[in-house]
Amino acid sequence: MKLGNACYHSVQNLLSSRLLSKNLKIKTYRTTILSVVLYRCETSSLILRKERRLRVFENRVLRQLFGPKRDEVTGECRELHYEELNDLYSLPNIVRVVKSRRMKWAGHVARMGEDRSVHRVLVGKPEGKRSLWRPRRRWEDNIKMDLQEVGGGRGDWMVLAQDRDRWWSLVGTVP
Repeated sequence: MKLGNACYHSVQNLLSSRLLSKNLKIKTYRTTILSVVLYRCETSSLILRKERRLRVFENRVLRQLFGPKRDEVTGECRELHYEELNDLYSLPNIVRVVKSRRMKWAGHVARMGEDRSVHRVLVGKPEGKRSLWRPRRRWEDNIKMDLQEVGGGRGDWMVLAQDRDRWWSLVGTVP
């Protein structure tokens, strides 16, 4: 997130410029800022606090990009509300992109052979005791929650991911 903020501040003048079109500003956001923020999001566990921070970050960037809205009656400027930002920015929000990418990666790893180290790390059970400060939500818990959101059921997601077509149809419906 720190690198995303640094990237945002480096192009902030472009996003607030009146000389650039909205489409060019959106492309700049998606190619420079979003790619930095989403780097390695497929393998990280997304807790609710992090989801909220990502949404706040995206809304801040979009408010900068689209500018304030002028009230037609009073003539005063105000910030755009969340719903207005969603209407103006028709592409999926940042949390949806993270969930979609994570599910794509999960399906890819689930279809790997059992001899691959990535697959062994995913399905393996570590030995020993967990530390006191373990994460509250594991990566696999996120996959299971994403599947429940799209109606994938409570079954074994590893078995479900073996059917590539069905898995991709579920990935496409991530809310």
